[in-house]
Amino acid sequence: MPRPLKPRRIIFDPDVTYFKPRAVPLSMLEEVDLTIDELEAIRLCDFKGLDQIKAAKKMKISQSTLGRILTSGRKKIAEALIEGKAIRIRGGVIKMPKSRMRKFKCEKCKNEWQEPFGTGKLGLEMICPKCKSKSVHRIDYNGHGFGRRWWGYRKK
Repeated sequence: MPRPLKPRRIIFDPDVTYFKPRAVPLSMLEEVDLTIDELEAIRLCDFKGLDQIKAAKKMKISQSTLGRILTSGRKKIAEALIEGKAIRIRGGVIKMPKSRMRKFKCEKCKNEWQEPFGTGKLGLEMICPKCKSKSVHRIDYNGHGFGRRWWGYRKK
């Protein structure tokens, strides 16, 4: 039996979790799942320009593990770009600082509440604590909805 994966420390909470080629219906696309830890590794090394040793320390993993995560993430992005697939960002064994919270809103009663990041609850799986409705979606800090409403972009 393999050893359980050690949670990777993630600081970046992506607002956009879906990308797809323009002018191609979603129903016709295959998807590539990019995990949140792969996105964080790519963000630290490729976007922020950190070397792998510093990035690994920030994620609290070894440099060799970070290298494997980076290779996997880059391969998935290349596959999506070259073969015209959609990229969905989700999953992974992650741990965020406890101060990070996600906001949710009930469509039925307009109730808003917060849940700590990393509880494993998605907007589609949430139940409103006030009215017990399943018509719940995640909202960002400006009150704009995610989940069922926004696909691959964010209005400013």
